[in-house]
Amino acid sequence: MTHRPSLRVVLVGFGPVGARFAEELLPSVAAGEVALTVVGAERCDPYNRVMVAEYAVGEAERDELELVDSESLTVAGAVIRTGEHVVAIDSAERCVRLDDGSTVPYDRLVLATGARSRVPVLDGLEHTSPSFAGHDGGLTAGVCALRTVDDAQRVREVVEGGGRVVVLGAGVLGIELGMLLAKAGASPSIAHFGPIPMPRQLDRASAAILAAALEAAGLHVIPHTRAEVIVVRVDEDGERRFHALVSSDGRVTEGDLLVLSCGVGARTELATDAGLRVGAGILVDDRLRTWTDPSIHAIGDCAQIADPALHLHDPSVPGGPSGLIGPGWRQAEWLAQSLLSELRGEAIGACEEELPGVVLLKADGVDLISAGDVSAEPFTPVPRGEVAPGVAVWADPEHGTYTKMVTREGVLTGFVSVGMPRTAAELSVLYTRRAELPADRSLLLRLDAADDAAPRLTGRDAPVCMCNAVAAGTIEDAIADGCVTVGEVGACTRAGTGCGGCRARISDMIAASAREVAPT
Repeated sequence: MTHRPSLRVVLVGFGPVGARFAEELLPSVAAGEVALTVVGAERCDPYNRVMVAEYAVGEAERDELELVDSESLTVAGAVIRTGEHVVAIDSAERCVRLDDGSTVPYDRLVLATGARSRVPVLDGLEHTSPSFAGHDGGLTAGVCALRTVDDAQRVREVVEGGGRVVVLGAGVLGIELGMLLAKAGASPSIAHFGPIPMPRQLDRASAAILAAALEAAGLHVIPHTRAEVIVVRVDEDGERRFHALVSSDGRVTEGDLLVLSCGVGARTELATDAGLRVGAGILVDDRLRTWTDPSIHAIGDCAQIADPALHLHDPSVPGGPSGLIGPGWRQAEWLAQSLLSELRGEAIGACEEELPGVVLLKADGVDLISAGDVSAEPFTPVPRGEVAPGVAVWADPEHGTYTKMVTREGVLTGFVSVGMPRTAAELSVLYTRRAELPADRSLLLRLDAADDAAPRLTGRDAPVCMCNAVAAGTIEDAIADGCVTVGEVGACTRAGTGCGGCRARISDMIAASAREVAPT
């Protein structure tokens, strides 16, 4: 008689967050404590979705995106089913039904279905194949949303062929892609609806400085664009293919490829069909259990953490998924540890909801970091009885530098910094620590004085890799132990393996360490 493992776990979604959860469970799977089944809609092993733009323009190769290979999980005893998708959850029977008609039973179900790109309604844009859980479906040839390696391959072919790319949307991902395309010589245009790029992260002043930097880098930025129509041409094979984007004022922007960068929405279809409570994402409590069924969990871009005691009867629950890979990874790590602790009869604290993330723009030649709410202005009147937030601003448009700091009772609640990397690094530390700013705010601005030494983070607990929550001290220890490249530091600490925005800082730390030990 064989002994059935103590806990049957089914993971739906094999993206970066799902892969991290599976990795964290690996020792327990190998030990027979957990029976893990993973269902992923894509046929390939999980890859770093945050780096697909770099792959699209040839700055990264496919193998650099790999996160974990299925073979290592299979050898440990996990069942990996890629190229398949779950079509229904039967919470009464505690099983999921797959597209081939088979069912998989579970004791705990973990939904890591991620997010899908938002596709705007445009005359002439067709959906050429249906979407389902884990798959966004197809669009008119020459139109894609840069979410998968297949999307990236389409962009790469146009870039390598010397084509022109139009990006619709000027959020963080749209701007990063545009800068990469400009560097690759793809003559990119970025069209967006509002007056400023990155409106969720920037105020008007910082956005103006960013817009100037984008134009200087070779990007054609088209604000106030209400896109309405795509014009198609019919190629020699009779296929309708994108030719131009037309806005409501008649402006026509021609290109060989249209990339939609219009935001994302959580994939919640499975949860909705199963009767789980859904808001902007699948609603979970501080133990990542769905409000409706405690045996079902959600993590990553599909999960919305909210307190059911406060919002159970609210028609609309505030907040939403973080949209950043770092919080998703930390949720995956916490949930794996929580399940194992419960299995072993141990206690573990709740999963702490994080502050709104620090957003680092990955773009050569543009140092931009933002966090929290930066909409407050220094001289805006406030209603009687309310206390205005503290706002300190430094602006030097001629040299492309700007910093705004917003505080409540001296504690930093939001900031944006452009062209001032050392100030931004210190503000990031203060923000994540929920710390008070020095009374003299100008002390922070002096960190970027022209005659200062090369930037280096101060304090061993200062965060360097936001995605993996790796502090400076951990990286310094890895360097002291013999790591001499960014890749080696990443293999040892995971730093730099997320969005890649911290790799330059890790490289600086390696170089600084080498200078310190070099003979005089």
